[in-house]
Amino acid sequence: MATRMLRRGLPRVPGGEPWPPADAVAVDADAAEPEAGAAPETVAHTVTPAAVAAVDSGVTTGAVDPAPAVAPAPPTDAVSPATSGALRIRRGLPRVSGGEPWPPSQTPAALAAAAPAPHTTTAEPAAEAASPVSTAMATAPEAAAASTAPSSAVAEPEAQHAAAGGVRRGLPRVVGGDPWPPADTVPLVRTAAASALLEPVASESTPAAAVEAPAVETPAAASTAVAVAGSAPAIADVSTPLPWTRTVWNGRAPRHILAAPAPATDRRRPTWTQAIGVLFGAAALGVLAGAAIAFVRTLLSFPFMQDFLAAFPGEYEPAIAVEPGFSPWIGWQHFFNMFLMVLIIRSGLQVRTEKRPTVFWTPRGNPKGKISLNLWFHQSLDILWLVNGVIFVVLLFVTGHWVRIVPTSWEVFPNALSAALQYVSFDWPHENGWNNYNSLQQLAYFATVFIAAPLAAITGFRMSGLWPKKAEKLSKAYPVEWARALHFPIMLYFVAFIIAHVALVMLTGFLRNLNHMFAAQDAVTWTGFWVFVLSLVVIAIAWVAARPLVLAPIAKAFGKVSGR
Repeated sequence: MATRMLRRGLPRVPGGEPWPPADAVAVDADAAEPEAGAAPETVAHTVTPAAVAAVDSGVTTGAVDPAPAVAPAPPTDAVSPATSGALRIRRGLPRVSGGEPWPPSQTPAALAAAAPAPHTTTAEPAAEAASPVSTAMATAPEAAAASTAPSSAVAEPEAQHAAAGGVRRGLPRVVGGDPWPPADTVPLVRTAAASALLEPVASESTPAAAVEAPAVETPAAASTAVAVAGSAPAIADVSTPLPWTRTVWNGRAPRHILAAPAPATDRRRPTWTQAIGVLFGAAALGVLAGAAIAFVRTLLSFPFMQDFLAAFPGEYEPAIAVEPGFSPWIGWQHFFNMFLMVLIIRSGLQVRTEKRPTVFWTPRGNPKGKISLNLWFHQSLDILWLVNGVIFVVLLFVTGHWVRIVPTSWEVFPNALSAALQYVSFDWPHENGWNNYNSLQQLAYFATVFIAAPLAAITGFRMSGLWPKKAEKLSKAYPVEWARALHFPIMLYFVAFIIAHVALVMLTGFLRNLNHMFAAQDAVTWTGFWVFVLSLVVIAIAWVAARPLVLAPIAKAFGKVSGR
């Protein structure tokens, strides 16, 4: 029996040896040719690797011809061993570019008992399936003569290599390394105990009895037993880990080791250089602020600037007389405006940063108008804010309080400059908000109510689904890109106005200013403060409740809410 070593590849189990096992080396190189008078017949075979146990390395390799179990296509036909002597093994991809499929077509089938099919029949009796050693030794030359020349040429070097006790070596595992496995690797020999463990499994999985060759006594000093394995494969030793890092596993789809992505917190965390740069930038801003204060205070100390401050103290008498104090409706309007503005800014930032919305809202009768739930919430708040603004402007002109925030004289500009210089020098102008705003406050309120608010409404309307899709000329005259370019900076202006407004309220008489805004009183009491705290609590509750769990039931009253 000539043997050859199959090429070994990746393991079949995690941490296992390369497949096939090291002991799957026996190949029947002396398969007999079919009889000349026999009709050609194509028989499908399932060949599994078999393990040939060779305990003594000095055993002379002979031709052992057991009777293999053949699975013919028709279940009623019996195929004799003579007609199935030359079994072909399954061929795969070529080993070299442009070569023929591997193994070559002249390679004989492995000497193994094929896994029986559901309709397996035994062609010959068991007595004829096994032959004595003397008969096998006598018929070996005849079987070798019947083999083809290419088969002998392929099997002869591999038989000598297997007889020498080595294994076939393949490509190296590392670049520039030795062929794998190492030259001193010994094929794994299945022991009798392992065969005994596998025999019950093989007998249960096959309907026919497995054919085993009888024990062969060789003329060597120590008697050895040569056994042909059944359909059960050899046991691979998986206790030794792989000598390299595994990157691919078997399965329906390849799985590779991916580099662990850095946590999101690590990406947002600034580096040491960035942190140091921020600290130096803050220190530079502090130095510039101190220098600006010192420069303005020095400038205002000159006589001509003293005359300027005397001529323009920071406020002027309005051309139209206005009743002092604030009406209660102004306090309510102020609260509603603060409440809606905070939620609008929050929802607008969510819409801007949201990449894959999870909840959507669709208006009734317009399936194409589907938008995210956050965008619906933002637009709904915008509508309420616009309604509140219209009511505020109407009441402002009806009650005559528009004179407080609308400039009525050109003196507003030099007085605004005077007020700004006094704020920068920390020698602030006189506060008389109960009767009249200073010129800088008046310009800020006018710009917010009559410029920034309308621009925010117009740009938001252009980006919303309320914009008429069929108005091509209007859309061409007012592109949506312009609206997107203006809407976000306008929001930044509102944020800056709120910060400056709150800072001045706290620094120029906190309790009195809160009474002006929330209690309509010109007194230093805690009434306005507690009303302000209650309004903050309401805003905080709305901030927390502004989530899909709460917004979805409300949105269902105006349309259809769906998920991704």
